[in-house]
Amino acid sequence: MTPTNATVFIVDDDDRMRAATQRLLKTVGLCSESFATPQEFLMHKLPDVASCLILDVRLPGMSGLDLQRKLIEAGIQIPIIFITSHGDIPMTVKAMKSGAVEFLTKPFRDQDLVDAIQEALKRADELRKQKAEIGQLQERYSKLTTREREIMHLVVSGMLTKQIASALSMSEITATVHRGHVMRKMHANSPAELGRIAEKLKLPTTS
Repeated sequence: MTPTNATVFIVDDDDRMRAATQRLLKTVGLCSESFATPQEFLMHKLPDVASCLILDVRLPGMSGLDLQRKLIEAGIQIPIIFITSHGDIPMTVKAMKSGAVEFLTKPFRDQDLVDAIQEALKRADELRKQKAEIGQLQERYSKLTTREREIMHLVVSGMLTKQIASALSMSEITATVHRGHVMRKMHANSPAELGRIAEKLKLPTTS
């Protein structure tokens, strides 16, 4: 199932190829925007919707692989489908290792492109959901007090409440209260779940 308001971006210096791709996407109900150069695409503000990029490998000025690298460096997570008429194995391996969804060599079947786009948009939707989840967890974590963060780190490191109380020179009752606040604020039902949250937030573990 295609995510709502999904957009497919096309970067190809071949006018006819861009037009043909957009016509194909229209027949399957997908919105698209096209660009003749990577520079034009980089100047475009990406909408807050699931999206993917159909990218020609060989482009004037900046190659598709160069654009892929720039997007990765900028922290822009957009699934990429590479298109080329000059593909070779090393290029394919490099593109796939960097996270490309598919690598299609011209001429290719329309259905192969549509299938790759559906897979890319599915991946994009998952990335957006993960990003939203991390945002929620970061907001919850920001509301913890300094002491509560300390308690959380000790809980996920495997310490029992009694050990936490001893480590922080407080009563076991006080440690229990703080721990309860942490679990409630982070919406965690168990230490194991709190540990998974800490992993998603990439919090340093306490040895």
